[in-house]
Amino acid sequence: MHKLTLTRYDYGAFGCFIAYAGCSIIIPLALCQAARDLHFTLQEGGFAAGGALQIGRAMPMVLAMLGCGFAAGHWGMRRTLGWSVVLMGLGICFAALSPTYALLFLALMAVGLGEGVIEGLCTPFVEGLHKDEPGRYLNFSHSFWGIGIFATTLLGGWLLSQGVSWRWLVASVAILAVAPALLLLLPARKTAYPERSGRFSAAIICQQTWEILRCRHFWLFFAAMFVAGGGEFGLTFWSASFIQIEFAGTPLLGGIGTAGFAAGLFLGRSGSGILVSQRHLPHLIVFTGLLGVLVSLFFPLLHSPWVAAQQHTLPWLAIFSQKWLLFGLLFLAGITSAPFWPSIQSFACKRMPQLDSTMLFVLLSCAGIPGCACASWLMGVAGNHFGLRLSFLIVPVCYLIMSTLIGSDWYRSRREEARTDRRDC
Repeated sequence: MHKLTLTRYDYGAFGCFIAYAGCSIIIPLALCQAARDLHFTLQEGGFAAGGALQIGRAMPMVLAMLGCGFAAGHWGMRRTLGWSVVLMGLGICFAALSPTYALLFLALMAVGLGEGVIEGLCTPFVEGLHKDEPGRYLNFSHSFWGIGIFATTLLGGWLLSQGVSWRWLVASVAILAVAPALLLLLPARKTAYPERSGRFSAAIICQQTWEILRCRHFWLFFAAMFVAGGGEFGLTFWSASFIQIEFAGTPLLGGIGTAGFAAGLFLGRSGSGILVSQRHLPHLIVFTGLLGVLVSLFFPLLHSPWVAAQQHTLPWLAIFSQKWLLFGLLFLAGITSAPFWPSIQSFACKRMPQLDSTMLFVLLSCAGIPGCACASWLMGVAGNHFGLRLSFLIVPVCYLIMSTLIGSDWYRSRREEARTDRRDC
């Protein structure tokens, strides 16, 4: 394998992922404080309202992703991506000023518009820079999502513990959008971004979209992206609240736990980007998915009354009440969750080369984002009825479904390759 070669626009994409991650995690991190301020206390049945904020963010994200192909075709991918970062930063500022839950919901919808374009275009933006081995670069660039989560949760959790208002904290995240906006929008001095030649008409984009939607193979990857996104973001969204409510932890401990998950995401994505070749992506997805099922099954046992009742006969069960085990599991869950999103998209492009890769990336992201929203909301609803701890069972279910789907397609691809080899002989 060759050494990774990075350009100015790679760094702009890295900044997009960092800013996108910061804007997406800051509300979950400060959710307990915001809920008290805006009067939807989580412990008094507000888990579903908290999870619904992610639905409010996801709806405009999907609309933006569906429209970003038209925008990129008209104005170019670089400019469209750059202005979407600006919109996201402005939206998170308005979220910090929201005096009611309803206005916070609307502000997050504005944030979602910018995030939707970033989600839809940032992956094909990087893929356009590196046509030879895109899977490595995609995994590496997506690892900066983990850096954004790590830095925001660690610093944000500490500031909340020091008594800093959640509003100031949310507003400060907008600063993360400045650097990528400048890298993407300022004129290039040397090498310009390799935009596609010509401009896409609406008819061409609609034709490409229709070709993808009528391909039955696409819907397998659509379903895999839906559950993969749901499992990963369900952990991201509820980790800080889980620590503060179930373990009576401080906001700093909530930030440390989520930062541990983000550190695992960074190591898993950067490591797989550097070490795993394109042809081994399905192996990576299936094996890490099954490990993710195993790791996430331990979360409902943490601080469990059933486990506590068994400790007099099995003293070693006391480890399930220890915070260090929770933090270790979150770190391992981050590593196992890391490759799913970028690797599924890259593997889908390899399996369906006849389809337009940009629109395929966009439409697969349109599956992952609703998956994030649905899992976050379902975990909130389950938290209202059964407790937040048991709601974490949704995560291994998501990962098991994803592993089954990708594993079945991997098996199918190997059979196709074997038939081709026999014909060649």
